[in-house]
Amino acid sequence: MSQNKVTFGLEKVHIAFLTDDTTPTWETPVAIPGAVRFSPEPQGEESTFYADNGPYFTYTSNNGYTAELEMATIPDDVLAEMLGWEIDANGMLVETTDGMPKEFALLGQILGDKKNRRFVYYRCKASRPTAEHNTRGESVEPTTQTLNITILPIEIGGKNVVRGVIELNDTNQAIYDNFFSAVTVPGATAEV
Repeated sequence: MSQNKVTFGLEKVHIAFLTDDTTPTWETPVAIPGAVRFSPEPQGEESTFYADNGPYFTYTSNNGYTAELEMATIPDDVLAEMLGWEIDANGMLVETTDGMPKEFALLGQILGDKKNRRFVYYRCKASRPTAEHNTRGESVEPTTQTLNITILPIEIGGKNVVRGVIELNDTNQAIYDNFFSAVTVPGATAEV
């Protein structure tokens, strides 16, 4: 249980490409510096069943999230693999129309007033980033890139899982310390 009264800040964004979704495995997470903003919006519906002249049962479906991830810049090699694009022999990032996007896990850290919280969204798929290019005025104002991401459930250990959040406690030091070394799944032990 979180001891934080507030959370703030976003840092240590990593992605790990999904290599097998039947028994989920991911590549080693890669750090993407320059995190600006991450805003996941829950997807799903609430259904109410009426009986005895009133609400009798309520069910909420969890269909994952849609999100925006704003970064200072996203490295070309990451974009190429993420979106199925190519980098040619000259180093040019080539956006192709028939590229096959790859799913990935998104990891990061949110700062807290007492303890930091680390998160992983297990099955993400990105669409082409938006960017804005402006002329330079009296002062330099950096521009950013924003990825629209769909976050879906994935079966892990017999359960449909969307995300995991961990905060350091007395029993999880090894998992917490190695959180960005490999994608941590629910119930993982220190031998991640």
